[in-house]
Amino acid sequence: MDIKERILGLDIGTKRIGAAICDPMWIISSEAGLIERKKGPEGDRLALLEIEKLCDKYNTKTILIGVPYNMDGTLGPQAKNCIDFIKPLDGKYKILYHDERLSSFEAEEILKKEGKKYTKNKGLVDIKSACLILQDYINEKR
Repeated sequence: MDIKERILGLDIGTKRIGAAICDPMWIISSEAGLIERKKGPEGDRLALLEIEKLCDKYNTKTILIGVPYNMDGTLGPQAKNCIDFIKPLDGKYKILYHDERLSSFEAEEILKKEGKKYTKNKGLVDIKSACLILQDYINEKR
């Protein structure tokens, strides 16, 4: 068995941040929670504190950020927002970036198949997206 440091995966949105964690053998990602992201610097500061709490809880110093690149591979406003948001934690944690194009669509499709009503609870989509982003990353690196 190859034990590795666990990774916290994040799907960063303007209102919510979905969080996922992988197991120490990098086999599967699991739900780690949902963080509300309120507008403004104070809202971001509080959200970053919640991310740090999750890192402490899962004993990790590595955070994977899903970056929603444009279909042509360029960085759009939301991708830049994700990168700028996490910058205060860079240095304290190892920050990794992973292409997350269409992860929300894929998450919605999975939730539909599971029979979960996500339209009135978008947090379910954010958490599932974080799991998909992290799972894709660990599958690539295993």
